Amino acid sequence: MDTPLSTIAVVGLGTMGTGIAEVLARAGHEVIGIDVSDTAARQAVAALEASTARAVRRERITEEERGDVLARFRTFADLRAAAEAELVIEVVPESYEIKQQVFRELDEIVSPTTILATGTNALSVTRLAAESLRPERVLGLHFFNPAPAMKLVQVVSSVLTAPPAVEAVTALARSLGKEPVAVGDRPGFVADGLLFGYLNQAAAMYEANYASREDIDAAMKLGCGLPMGPLALLDLIGIDTARTVLEAMYAESQDRLHAPAPVLRQLSDAGLAGRKSGRGFYTYEEAGSRRVVPDALTPSADGTAVAGRTVRSVGVAGSGTMASGIAEVFAKAGYDVVLAARSQEKADTAKARIAKSLERSVAKGRLTAEARDGALARITAAGSLDAFADVDLAVEAVAEDLAVKQQLFGTLDKVCKPGAVLATTTSSLPVVAIARATSRPQDVIGMHFFNPAPAMKLVEVVRTVLTADDVHATVREVCGTVRKHPVDCGDRAGFIVNALLFPYLNNAIKMVEEHYATLDDIDAAMKLGGGYPMGPFELLDVVGLDVSLAIEKVLHSEFRDPGLAPAPLLEHLVAAGCLGRKTGRGFREYARR
Repeated sequence: MDTPLSTIAVVGLGTMGTGIAEVLARAGHEVIGIDVSDTAARQAVAALEASTARAVRRERITEEERGDVLARFRTFADLRAAAEAELVIEVVPESYEIKQQVFRELDEIVSPTTILATGTNALSVTRLAAESLRPERVLGLHFFNPAPAMKLVQVVSSVLTAPPAVEAVTALARSLGKEPVAVGDRPGFVADGLLFGYLNQAAAMYEANYASREDIDAAMKLGCGLPMGPLALLDLIGIDTARTVLEAMYAESQDRLHAPAPVLRQLSDAGLAGRKSGRGFYTYEEAGSRRVVPDALTPSADGTAVAGRTVRSVGVAGSGTMASGIAEVFAKAGYDVVLAARSQEKADTAKARIAKSLERSVAKGRLTAEARDGALARITAAGSLDAFADVDLAVEAVAEDLAVKQQLFGTLDKVCKPGAVLATTTSSLPVVAIARATSRPQDVIGMHFFNPAPAMKLVEVVRTVLTADDVHATVREVCGTVRKHPVDCGDRAGFIVNALLFPYLNNAIKMVEEHYATLDDIDAAMKLGGGYPMGPFELLDVVGLDVSLAIEKVLHSEFRDPGLAPAPLLEHLVAAGCLGRKTGRGFREYARR
C-alpha cells in the first residue's frame, strides 16, 4: 500500500504498542515492531495471529488477507531496524530517561524527514522534543487502550513542532478510522487530564472511608452511565501508572485535586498495581485476570443488618418531573402512593404526567395495560400534605432550597404518624440540617433518586449522624422492592456522584477558558477516549448551568478547596441567562421548541 507514512516503526511491544502495531498492519502499513525483550516480540506476533484468526472466523477478512497482514508485521530487538521508517511511534515506559534515550538513539538512525512520535500521556512532549536533534519533527500521538477498539487519538503539538508533521499524523489517524483531536502539550492532554483528576478524587473518597469501593463504582456506573467505576478503572490502568500521570499533572498545575491520593502511593509501593499484579483496589483471580474474587473487604451477602420498618404506603411531596417519576416508581412496585402538591390542580397535573409516562411504557411493550391501570389506580393526587397522615414513608422532591425543604419537613413532622420514615431527595444540601427542622431527626434520611427516576437504577442512601439504624435498613429494603440499587454514603456535599462528577465538569470548563481545547474536541475526547455517554458540555447543558453552578458552589463551600471554585466562565454564562437546553443557549445554542 503506497501511501504517506507507509512504513512505520513501533518501539515498545507491550499491550499498547502491540495494539497500535495491529491497527497499522491491518490498515495496510508496513510495521516494524521493536522491543529489547524477545518475549514481548513473540507475544506481539501471537496477539496479531490470534486477533486476525478471530477476524477470519467472523468473516471480516479472508485467510489470504490475514496472511498479508501478518507478513506486514516484522519484529526486531535493535532500534536500527527503524532506519527505513517514515514514522516512529515510541510506547516505552513512562520515564523521561528511557524515552530520551530512545529519541537520542533514533536521531542517529532515522532519516532527517522521519517523524518521531511519543505515546506518552503524562510527560512533556516539549521536553522530549528539546532533547532531539530534530525537535520540529517530534510530536505526541496518544492512542487509547485497547488501540484496535478505541476511536480517539490525541495529536499533541509542542511549541517546536512543524505543522506538516502534525498534518501527516492527523491524516494517518483518519485513514486508520480514528478520530484525531489536536491538543497542546500539557500532562494528561484532554482526556486523561480530565479523567485522572476524577479518578484521584474517587481514590481519596475511598481512602477517607466515605463509601465502599463497590458503592463508589456502582454509583458512577449507574448514576452517570459510565462503562466502569473509577476504582476498577484505576486497577485496569495500573495504579503505578495513574500515580505517575498525576505526579506529572500536579507538577504543572499545583492543583491539590491532582496531588496523588496517598492510597495510590501505598498500593503502588506495595506492588499492588491493579489487574496486572492480581491485586489493587480489588483482588483478582490471578495477575492479568479481569475476574474479581472476594477478599476481606468484600461485603457480606447476608450481613447482620437490623430489620427495617414496614412500608405499605408512600407519600411523595412535589409536582415536578422528579416527584412524578418517583411516584411512578413506587406505584409500579405495588405501593399505595399519595402524590401531594401545593394545590389540587398541580397534583392532578402531576398524576396526568405519570399517566402519559405509563402509556409510553405500554406502547413500547415494557408494561402491560393491566399493570398501567393498576399503577395509576394506586396513586392518589392531593392538594395538601395533610394527606400524608397515614403514610409509612414520606419522600420530598421539591425545590433544591434549604429553607423550602426545612419548612416542608416541619409540616411533615406535624402531619405524619409516629414511626413514619421521612426522606429527602436533595442532591447537594445537608440532610442533617433538613432533619433538624423536625422533632424526630432519627427518622430522617436522604434518598437521592436520579433523573429520570423510572429509568435510572441508582439511589444514594444518605444517613446523618442522627439517622436510626432501622430507618437506614427500611430505605435499603424499599430500594430493593422498587428495583433500585442503593449505595450508602455519609451526609456531605455532593454525596458520591456529584462530588466526583462536578469537579470533572468544572475542569472541562477551565480547559475552554484557557483556550486549551474546543468544546467539540473535549466532548469527543471524553466520549471516544473515556467511554462517557455524553461529553462534559453536552451534559452541562442538559443538567442546566444554573443547577451546575449551585452544586459547584456547595462543593467549594464544603471542602474549601481552591480547585473546586466554580470556573468564571460558568458564572458568566449563568449571569447572562444562558442556562443550557432549557433556555435555548448554554455552552451551545439549541433550536427553540
